[in-house]
Amino acid sequence: MRAAPSAAGSATRQLSRDDYLYPPLAPYRTGRLALDALHTMHFEECGNPRGVPVVFLHGGPGGGIAPDHRRFYDPAFYRIVLYDQRGAGQSTPLGELTDNTTQHLIADLERLRLHLGVERWLVFGGSWGSTLALAYAVTHGEHVLGLVLRGIFLARAWEIRWFMHDMRFVFPEAWRAFASFLPEAERDDLLAGYYRRLTDPDRAMQMAAAHAWSRYESSCSTLLPDPELVAHFDEDTVALAIARIEAHYFVHDLFLSDDALLSNVPRLRRIPCAIVQGRYDIVCPIRTADDLVRGWPEAEYTVVPDAGHSAREPGIARELVAATDRFRAKLT
Repeated sequence: MRAAPSAAGSATRQLSRDDYLYPPLAPYRTGRLALDALHTMHFEECGNPRGVPVVFLHGGPGGGIAPDHRRFYDPAFYRIVLYDQRGAGQSTPLGELTDNTTQHLIADLERLRLHLGVERWLVFGGSWGSTLALAYAVTHGEHVLGLVLRGIFLARAWEIRWFMHDMRFVFPEAWRAFASFLPEAERDDLLAGYYRRLTDPDRAMQMAAAHAWSRYESSCSTLLPDPELVAHFDEDTVALAIARIEAHYFVHDLFLSDDALLSNVPRLRRIPCAIVQGRYDIVCPIRTADDLVRGWPEAEYTVVPDAGHSAREPGIARELVAATDRFRAKLT
């Protein structure tokens, strides 16, 4: 059992995410799935092998999975599936951009579903994971039991501009360090400058740009400073995958038209959905979740009053667990 109950709307800064997450657990199965001649996916399963399937879609793109990502669900009830998307985490090759698009990731998720013999599953995703979850549901809604979404990102041009340039209005110090990595003449288009370096044949140049990018993102991801999160993002393999793949997706407009997700919300409204959003989310600002909810009034919408973007924040963790617990009651 979790150590503390859900209390929607209350402050949580005196607690930690461990007060709300289920206890740590190990996978009962790990595997590798060949996606094509180049890419191989790492996946794992934990919880109840005969339980209701739930699949976790990590952020980034390029973020990868971590042990805490197993802990948002009742392991006695759910068959918990986690995997690293193309180029991320333990999937190989790390940071690979060839044949790495949103459409590939949608097809990969469907390939994994078929490989595991799952008919329908609960789809759980945050940040970029919310984008991919929505795109997957638009394409394969018949296989979706429900959606649990956090830190909504709808892949629109202004959201990319916000990340690259406008987060400076709240985190000027972090943005200044991010922008200062590039020569002054290149700072009007940070994305182009970073993309050139992240795709440079010189590995040392890639790594330097990746660390600057990942430190910026992690520094802006929580309401209060989280040195542990910043240190994790600063690990070489984590930084390289996140920065290279995010820049690749941003340069290509996430491989989606500007209205691809919002325009398809009418097709999704029959799918049960819970949305959790930090009031002070700067990476994926609340305007985005508000836009989604106004077109999807049936969705359960929880705004956490004392949280930013990260699922590591106590209030976000509390409400995500509460959402999967509510689905447990519905799916029993």
